[in-house]
Amino acid sequence: MSMPVRIDDELYEQAKAASKGECRTIAGQLEFWAKVGKAALDNPDLPIDFVRELLIARAEDRKLLPGFAPGQFRD
Repeated sequence: MSMPVRIDDELYEQAKAASKGECRTIAGQLEFWAKVGKAALDNPDLPIDFVRELLIARAEDRKLLPGFAPGQFRD
């Protein structure tokens, strides 16, 4: 369900710029920022970059990822 929300013009423009580089809609960029912020507040001991990368990884289609076999990366 989507809901209209009023946001500051400057935040909108920032999301618009960031959404192009992240290949998201403006609404998707704002939603992503909200999820990162919430996860960071819920887990204050984790670095924000870790939280961000974790959310990105969780959104990836697992079918497109290569398989992993134990011992695969041993020297």
